[in-house]
Amino acid sequence: MRILVLNGSPRPKGNTKQMVDAFRSGAESAGHRVDVIDVCRKKIAGCLACEYCHTKGNGACVQKDDMQEVYSLLGEADMLVIASPIYYHGVSGQLKCTLDRFYSAAYPRKPRNLKKVAMILSSGDPAMYDGAMFSYKGDFLEYLGLEDMGAFTAYGMENGSASKLKELRDFGKNLK
Repeated sequence: MRILVLNGSPRPKGNTKQMVDAFRSGAESAGHRVDVIDVCRKKIAGCLACEYCHTKGNGACVQKDDMQEVYSLLGEADMLVIASPIYYHGVSGQLKCTLDRFYSAAYPRKPRNLKKVAMILSSGDPAMYDGAMFSYKGDFLEYLGLEDMGAFTAYGMENGSASKLKELRDFGKNLK
């Protein structure tokens, strides 16, 4: 299976990145191809709401930035993993810009190969996930109709714990 992970953490060695790396390790050990894009290291602007993609652009975004790499990998992916620390009950701003730009690639229909989705979230408190989960359920499960492979969360002392990283490795390893 071809898996695209969008990592929304600006910290190259932070909690979210550790969970992404654990997932990737497990998935690759099972023979899956995993592409990780650290969106905070990319130049991805927010959606302009110009509608070019649905008029003259014929599905292509008018902006020519690092989102082109995301579009290319998204078109080949069987599964999408959205990973982010929680900022104000939602995903990071950089990841939000990336997800908003899905408008040209996933509306009115999703990429042909894309069938599954999962979410990996890190926070300091267990009561912080509502905004991110609302978007995940509404945008990816209901609107795009992707199969829910699970939402994995870590908060406080769970972040970076051996048991949490094992959970993510096992998840990746057991994907079918």
